[in-house]
Amino acid sequence: MHHSTNYSDTFLRVSPDTRATSGTPPPKPGTVTALEFCLLHGAPYGMTSDDLLVAVTAERLDRAPDDRLRAEIFASAQPCLRSSPLVRIYGWGIHYDQNARIALVGCETEAYARLAADPTLNQIAGLRRRA
Repeated sequence: MHHSTNYSDTFLRVSPDTRATSGTPPPKPGTVTALEFCLLHGAPYGMTSDDLLVAVTAERLDRAPDDRLRAEIFASAQPCLRSSPLVRIYGWGIHYDQNARIALVGCETEAYARLAADPTLNQIAGLRRRA
């Protein structure tokens, strides 16, 4: 069974309790969040959230991002990007297009405001920060 993290035609807004006022790169290189940021910021709509999870896992484990790794990862449920510090802490919304491809959108931008107000998109908020 494949437990996908993908959405389509969806806008993932920053967490309601975020302190961020703009999209900011994560400060610590090499973290999962920094890897997610680098992969997404450099290639908007270049991958799905499933692809992102496989790429980050492959990088951290020094393995090839192949079908075997993908099968291992998605043999069980995985957290979606609602739990990512990108949306909880660093001020990034994530737009999923009709093909589930994703792009980061800074919360200070006109694009963010437009996507957050778009009635044709599923609107989902990032998870709240832990107290």
